Amino acid sequence: MQNNESALVLHSGGQDSTTCLFWALKHFKEVRTLCITYGQRHSQEVEIAQKIARDAGVPFQVLDATVISHLAENSLTHHDMVMDQDKPQDSYPNTFVPGRNLFFLTFASVIARSYGIRNLVTGVSQADYSGYPDCRDTFIRSANVTLNLAMDEQFIIHTPLMWLNKAQTWALADQLGVLEIVKNNTLTCYNGIVAEGCGSCPACKLRNAGLEEYEKNKNKYQA
Repeated sequence: MQNNESALVLHSGGQDSTTCLFWALKHFKEVRTLCITYGQRHSQEVEIAQKIARDAGVPFQVLDATVISHLAENSLTHHDMVMDQDKPQDSYPNTFVPGRNLFFLTFASVIARSYGIRNLVTGVSQADYSGYPDCRDTFIRSANVTLNLAMDEQFIIHTPLMWLNKAQTWALADQLGVLEIVKNNTLTCYNGIVAEGCGSCPACKLRNAGLEEYEKNKNKYQA
């Protein structure tokens, strides 16, 4: 039996997914988290995600999907590759993991179905999607229809950050009362450094620029 008041959050322990976790806790009575390992550069994000989930009082589950790392070359799963610092012209950055979000949503929907959950929450954003095609709203809408047809279910994929830039995402965390948690306890850095990270990888640049913008113009974003 499906429960319209429960949600499964794809949670990596990073800024975006952690903000989505607390968004889900505000909007649903019951929340579970799913952390997927796919052969990424740093494994400590699982520990980070687990601690955040534990402190938030929600069930936490890890799924091993390291097969993803064997399907295509990219700098997040092939540690000998030099990571692109900027998006190449007419191409995707080599931090793009082909099919990752499609795999994640498929796995999440199967697990959600086993718990009778119909709401899936993911932190993808078209506003700050770094050139990743599987962060676009059109992809999410298409995947939602496909998953419903594939399993004869009525899943709803929620994307609270879809149209927010990073400064607006920080503003949302502040509105949810978890700015300090997201700021100090999450792991977004591609090089595995907690909080403000290494400062030089693409994820850190985006995160830190957004935080700087938000802190300088809080009145603008809280209006």
